[in-house]
Amino acid sequence: MTVDNPSNAGLSENAGLSENAGLSENTAAANAQESLQLLGYPDTPNLIDESGGADHDVVIIGAGQTGISAAFGLRRRGVRRISVIDAAPTTADLAWRTKARMRTLRTPKTLAGPELGVPALSFRAWYDTVRGDGAFESIGRIPTGDWADYLDWFREQVGVDVRRGVRLESIESVGDDLIALHLVNPESSSQPERWVETTRKLILATGVSGTGGPLIPEAVADLSPAVFAHTADAIDFAALAGKSVAVLGAAASAFDAAATALEAGAASVDVYTRRPELVIPDPAGPPINRLVQDVFAHLPDDERWRRRKATLTAGASVPADSVERAALFENYRLHVSAPWHSAREADGQVTVEAEDGTATYDFVIAGTGYQQNPATRTELSAIATHIALWRDRFTPPAGQESETLGVVPYLGPGYQLTEREPGQAPWLANIHVFSIGSNASFGLPVGDVPSLPTGIPRLVEAIIRDLVIADLDRARTVAAR
Repeated sequence: MTVDNPSNAGLSENAGLSENAGLSENTAAANAQESLQLLGYPDTPNLIDESGGADHDVVIIGAGQTGISAAFGLRRRGVRRISVIDAAPTTADLAWRTKARMRTLRTPKTLAGPELGVPALSFRAWYDTVRGDGAFESIGRIPTGDWADYLDWFREQVGVDVRRGVRLESIESVGDDLIALHLVNPESSSQPERWVETTRKLILATGVSGTGGPLIPEAVADLSPAVFAHTADAIDFAALAGKSVAVLGAAASAFDAAATALEAGAASVDVYTRRPELVIPDPAGPPINRLVQDVFAHLPDDERWRRRKATLTAGASVPADSVERAALFENYRLHVSAPWHSAREADGQVTVEAEDGTATYDFVIAGTGYQQNPATRTELSAIATHIALWRDRFTPPAGQESETLGVVPYLGPGYQLTEREPGQAPWLANIHVFSIGSNASFGLPVGDVPSLPTGIPRLVEAIIRDLVIADLDRARTVAAR
């Protein structure tokens, strides 16, 4: 296990920056610290009662942009007994440096992010200081590598320690007020180290994996890792040089994987999609004010279901730059209206039977997205029977059924899990999901950059409310004895 300690973190992690840029980054750090000091941030005391008997007030699983932003938001409000853990051993292993294969972020560069209203902590402030005045104006979208460097810098500035190489194995309740976390450090020795810590609140900031994991279509479920990977995996693209590759799916991640394989020297890459076209009109209706995202949780269940079902059924348009990146190569082929019926592995190759014919490939990549069934998530499997799912709270009308949506957690207004059977597991309200697993309840895209400016304050407010009310109740109980 390693610990990121912002107090002694250097600039070496930001390998993409030049030596001269290091001096500019020092300036960016000085500006950020001055702004934080003006807000009283470094000196914010702990305002939560520490007599509750827990090791932590809040534990955050995941040290990406969401986890760090949540920790920052809580610390600003006076919740200081926070622990952030991440299974990745180093910052180099985080998703933005390993699994995010697009060249730039999808979101407009002008959107606010994890800085939570502090301009000196924004990407623009950091980028213009490091790259030079006007650098931000010169880019169309934020380069992915620069965003990863920025997040490292942001974590350092807000002083969030991260325990790396620590994985959450399981969760259990300790009464109605505390949660026991079973943790493991698989890299500690030949015998993994295991231990238990308690917390009053748990935030699952687990990104695109959310409350489930990769969606593996039945056609490719039996393929071995020697010939198959999901875009969620750390794929060795260099090993695909000179090989024929099939990519199943037409989401952005599928095209990013296809382009990366082509750029690594793949002999050919075929992309298959069940859809007849790549550009999909908004299935939920005409364009609407994006503020609907902020109030999505307050919409009636039938409206939330209708919108999510329509989007799920139709899929989303692929970003044009992702398609163009792959289409630059003559050995790229696109198969539309071509769902897969089967994929058989033999002699180190995969024979694919698709709607448009049969072909054999050296390697298959599934860009098929993620499912959000808690029963399939290792750390949630032991408590999954207690978690209310959408199918437990809402019965869709005829023609609107969806097994995929039905198994997604039905969350409360503070992103908290809810009970399947009222009164059987009240402690679930102390587990908050701020990831793609929140999408059915809060709309798209929870955990992405656009969700941070409004979602993190909502999450922080819910956690503080619960902690303070619980402390007041405990104080009254003690006083009455």
